[in-house]
Amino acid sequence: MRFLSAFLFGNALTNAADRFLPPWKFVGTVWPQPQSMVVKEDYQILDANIQFILTPDSPQCDIIPDVFQRYQALIRSHFKSAGSSKKLKFSSSPAGVIDTIEVKIVNCENHPSQTMNESYTLQVGSPSSEKVELTAMAEWGVIHGLETLTQMIHDIDYRPSINSTMITDWPRFPFRGFLIDTSRHYLPVSVIKAQITAMSWNKYNVLHWHIVDLESFPYQSQVLPELSFLGAYTPLHVYTINEIKDIIEFARLRGVRVVPEFDTPGHTDSWGPGAGPKFLTPCYTNGQPDGTRGPINPIHQENYDLMRKLFTEVNQVFSDSYLHLGGDEVPFGCWKSNPDITDYMTKHNLTTYAQIEQVWVQGMVDIAHDLKKNYVVWEEVFVNGVKISNETVVEVWKGRSGTWKDTMNAVTKSGHKAILASPWYLNLISYGVDWEGYYSIEPTDFNGTNAQYELVMGGSAAMWGEYVDGTNILPRIWPRASAVAERLWSDKSVNSAPAARWRLNEWRCKMLARGLPAEPELHNPNIDPNYGYCPTPFDPFNNAHFLF
Repeated sequence: MRFLSAFLFGNALTNAADRFLPPWKFVGTVWPQPQSMVVKEDYQILDANIQFILTPDSPQCDIIPDVFQRYQALIRSHFKSAGSSKKLKFSSSPAGVIDTIEVKIVNCENHPSQTMNESYTLQVGSPSSEKVELTAMAEWGVIHGLETLTQMIHDIDYRPSINSTMITDWPRFPFRGFLIDTSRHYLPVSVIKAQITAMSWNKYNVLHWHIVDLESFPYQSQVLPELSFLGAYTPLHVYTINEIKDIIEFARLRGVRVVPEFDTPGHTDSWGPGAGPKFLTPCYTNGQPDGTRGPINPIHQENYDLMRKLFTEVNQVFSDSYLHLGGDEVPFGCWKSNPDITDYMTKHNLTTYAQIEQVWVQGMVDIAHDLKKNYVVWEEVFVNGVKISNETVVEVWKGRSGTWKDTMNAVTKSGHKAILASPWYLNLISYGVDWEGYYSIEPTDFNGTNAQYELVMGGSAAMWGEYVDGTNILPRIWPRASAVAERLWSDKSVNSAPAARWRLNEWRCKMLARGLPAEPELHNPNIDPNYGYCPTPFDPFNNAHFLF
């Protein structure tokens, strides 16, 4: 009955002289926009049994079979629309038929990294061949190229087709991150995997996993099991090491790095019960302990020993070369009230509490160095005057009103690499459209030199976990995060929100068709061409089309 209704409605559309809205149709736009893309009017029809082949001179990268399988399923899903198989039998076209996607890879890198090569070229409709030709310097370019190709598919005469196209593409910034917070609300592993999948579609390449915080400690350490046993919400709200390794491998297969954050010395209340009585600083009122605890106590060697033990395990679990050390929002009040801290400062000729913070941070940096880890810190470590080496990466998260530009200038002027996060906190919501504000941000929009701009590694969007869990995090992120993705991937000149609006809506509809619950970003559908709605209603309780 539903198919009959759709058929009758389709005929009504064909016969009607005028409708409130014109018929919706995909036109094969790509998100994020490639660096160079030449599209012609002629097109090729895709064969339903299209094959993926590697050129004989390509190395056998271990992730490629999984990549081919995923994108073969995505491409074949275009042939499953209602009624299309019958219409295909009676449609004729002079266009050629593409039955092969030929992939050439230059090198295998095996693991995504800060220096990963994500470039690719894609040719559809070569004069001498009716196959698609995809060339990538490494396996990550294959992922991006196939994603681009899949987005280009649209129906012409009821057949999945692609216009003749030549694309040369690469990312503008090497660090394109997204932060998730699993401390304030636990996120199921399946939700984290869905987020990683959507990140890969949008060409993000770093999952910044803020795994623990003051609310809970869900990382289930094998060397320090008391931390999660006493610090997690329940034994069900934890991530085992095997689950974490599974997530990391899932991300690797999609070209996404996983960078963990263990934020210290603040935001550590949940660590306290499992870390021992000397871990958190006792706070004093009127010279007497008041029963509350503050940041990690930096004067006890056993606390550094515990962190070394933990980070040694973390280094074995998380394969990425970077570790986020945190360092934000450290309250100095408890340290100021504690007489033992005061005595320590006197004995070591310390005059500011930023110097006490520096004692702790230096201890964490020393551990990271010993483990051969690169590290990232939040901007307070830099702003508070903590002495850090030039290899420290500073993540700028304050100043959403625009003062982030001053901080980016100061960080890069001092010779440090910088990651911009300030304008892209997607957890800050309001009524109405907000993606246009994210889209307008330019990470190098500060008064610096070319040498300073070279130190901007990229940016990171964030969804902090105060008000999201597995029930609502994905629709709250997407497609708003897509706006950030394009600013970090595409050329600097790609910055017009009006020009992006119709492409973003088409991209949202494609993500919905793949099963991702991406929320609407426009309130009024009565705008040509078809903003604000999608051709097929999304049913969140029917996951037959769920392609994660």
